[in-house]
Amino acid sequence: MNDMLTVLGVLAAAAAGLWAWRRWHPVSFWYGVAFPARAVLVYLTWHHVASGCKLTRNRRRFRLTLDAVPVVGVASRSAATMVQQKRRVRRVDVERAPRLGILRPTRLGWRMRLRLHDGQVPADYEKAAEGIAHAWRVHSVRVVDVRPGYVTLWATMRDPLTEVILSPAPAELLKVRPGKLENGTDWVMDFRIVPHWLNAGATQSGKSNLANAIIRDLAPQPVALVGFDLKGGVEFTPYAPRLSALATNRKESVDLLSDLVGEVETRMALCRAHGARNVWTLPEGLRPVPIVVLVDEVAELFLMADKSEKDEVSRTATALLRVAQLGRAFAVYLIVCGQRIGSDLGPGVTALRAQLSGRVCHRVNDPETANMTLGDLDPAALDAARAIPAETPGVCVVAGQDGAWHRARSVYVPEYQAEQAAREYAHLTPDWQTLIGSVPVIRPAA
Repeated sequence: MNDMLTVLGVLAAAAAGLWAWRRWHPVSFWYGVAFPARAVLVYLTWHHVASGCKLTRNRRRFRLTLDAVPVVGVASRSAATMVQQKRRVRRVDVERAPRLGILRPTRLGWRMRLRLHDGQVPADYEKAAEGIAHAWRVHSVRVVDVRPGYVTLWATMRDPLTEVILSPAPAELLKVRPGKLENGTDWVMDFRIVPHWLNAGATQSGKSNLANAIIRDLAPQPVALVGFDLKGGVEFTPYAPRLSALATNRKESVDLLSDLVGEVETRMALCRAHGARNVWTLPEGLRPVPIVVLVDEVAELFLMADKSEKDEVSRTATALLRVAQLGRAFAVYLIVCGQRIGSDLGPGVTALRAQLSGRVCHRVNDPETANMTLGDLDPAALDAARAIPAETPGVCVVAGQDGAWHRARSVYVPEYQAEQAAREYAHLTPDWQTLIGSVPVIRPAA
């Protein structure tokens, strides 16, 4: 009896210790206890899981068997028949699972490399990812790396996008960190690598919050911010102290885009005069200020109420496309936002979309907007975007600088925080007239 109580006491103390370890030091508990247990489970069940997801292949093998053969011509007084054991080589089919590599832990799960069977393609594993996740009781399984003959699966134990908290980090020129990716790493938008971005999303999907996060991170940097807000200025006017120029209607947009095209041509001539391929190879004293252009509701730039606006829309589309085509080399970057982005807006939208290599797709109301944003990149990304629920504002699908797509979520940035950043760093705002020379200035009201 005493021995039983001792064992129970030891088990209770061990359970309490494990609970406290997991509660107060979750990272070390994961690497020290939880992950090894999960690794054993994965290796033991992999063949069964692969078979259930139809990832196994039958391989023919030759096996030596012993068969009982009756002895012919031997008389026996008993009812039993005389038999003789003979060795035979038989060809049998053996079900084999894909070869599983070493499981490598991550902060949110693990990753593992698989060797494909002959005839398999990465799409087979993308289709089976949901079944594998359910079999292993994890949040998700993603194909994150594809190499000839191999794929890498990334298993995530929990959804890191449930609550997004960013740790402070030093500001780097033309880099913003608006949120987190589904693998737990920071979501980084580097405009020098991916210069132009398309940000699509319905009302209350997180599109405006992402713009707030970008403005907050760019405000303390030595850059010029330019806004196009065809909602009459209600979105960007609160950030006027940090904006060098703001257009709030079609007429102002045409003039401001003309200024931007002229500035790009001026920078082009400067680089040509000094034998530089882009502004970043110019001497630091001659290097112009980077310009980040934020366009809200891009559809308003292309919509026509009647034929009288056709010429104005055509000029707008041409100028915006020229800025997108030439801007990267001359430090002019675009962030184009919209609730609806469809081919019905005209060929100018499709041509502009092709220049916006960075894509962000929040929850959208129509499938064509999601298709215009992500359809030319990866069908799996399109499916993920369509599955974003309405109760998770800020969640989006991002295709950016690493060549892959990710689920992500922007950190919540209230409007007052972005407004406070705009006022705090208003002294960094370049004067538009000084920036572009003697061109008439469009200056937002303070």
